[in-house]
Amino acid sequence: MGTPPDPGFALYVHWPFCASKCPYCDFNSHVREKVDQPRWADAMLRELDHFADLTPGRKLTSVFFGGGTPSLMPPSTVEAILKRADERWGLPAGTEVTLEANPTSVEADKFRAFRAAGVNRVSLGIQALNEPDLKALGRRHSADEALTAIGLARDIFPRYSFDLIYARPGQTVAAWRDELSRALDHAVGHLSLYQLTIEEGTQFHTLHARGELVLPTEEVQGDLYAATQEVLNVAGLPAYEVSNHARPGEESRHNLTYWRYGDYVGIGPGAHGRLTVAGQGKVATRTHRAPEIWLERTLAMGTGAKPFDGVAEQDRLTEMLMMGLRLSEGVPLARIVAETGKGLDAWIDPARLDSLIRHGMLERRGDVLAATMDGRERLNAVLASLLG
Repeated sequence: MGTPPDPGFALYVHWPFCASKCPYCDFNSHVREKVDQPRWADAMLRELDHFADLTPGRKLTSVFFGGGTPSLMPPSTVEAILKRADERWGLPAGTEVTLEANPTSVEADKFRAFRAAGVNRVSLGIQALNEPDLKALGRRHSADEALTAIGLARDIFPRYSFDLIYARPGQTVAAWRDELSRALDHAVGHLSLYQLTIEEGTQFHTLHARGELVLPTEEVQGDLYAATQEVLNVAGLPAYEVSNHARPGEESRHNLTYWRYGDYVGIGPGAHGRLTVAGQGKVATRTHRAPEIWLERTLAMGTGAKPFDGVAEQDRLTEMLMMGLRLSEGVPLARIVAETGKGLDAWIDPARLDSLIRHGMLERRGDVLAATMDGRERLNAVLASLLG
């Protein structure tokens, strides 16, 4: 078997605060009138130290500030976290450092301060390029503000990406194609295109249950997905993951660590991680979700993390396939052996696998198992069938 790509070792920093809560969002994000910034910076550094003590000798390959809206953080906090990460793990020159931002929190001076702090990639939550849909999605920015933010990102950061949401209520394939065309006028190397889903606990879930929010039919959703693939392929930004498109070499290195099942540290309220820890093997980490509880525990005890859960070999296989089959590159069979101690055939019923291959949902490319484009579109059903 060939050597699979190195999945890397990543740091995720969760900033839980937003200016407002979007009606479709089920992330761990909260609105607060005031945030004690020095205490939060102190707590982030303490939890970073806690996890660095558990993972000596590792070198980071990426850092990602997510949320929430991490562009609401003071650039000085970002700089302090990156400095400590370099001291504790090593942050080689050129390491990808991404920060998520909303157009309403974007100012040229603040972007330049984030760049000076060490951020070299920004990911903008644009979501739509027309006023009615921005309003329907609960976004606080206008289409003009979105384009201004993209322009600032292009001028200040070496790399940038932005997100759009499709399969919005009333959206047609023709309108989506037009919006994609306008987006591609501003995208350079990377574009994230997410299908709108209804998540429990969100305002959209309540409206959908009442019949007050109606999504496009499954047939239209499929047509929207197909149009997305066609338009982006022609533009030279093929899908390297179900919802992410990039020119070759412009993929999100941080997210590739997740999808390739690499180790990553998660700090901040509600952050998750997967780590290989001496004496414990592969463990799943998670921290307290409530910001105030996390803050007090971290300041008192050095971390807001809950007890770790060991990840059994069968669960590792499941997680690897759930994440790796999202990628067009697929899952190297050698990585399955390295993580679980056994080959794929020892875990999966060959008859189920052969059936999915015959029906054009999966394919084996030498030493790699991959989902086809049709398989990635129906990945939940494919995984249910494959894993039994």
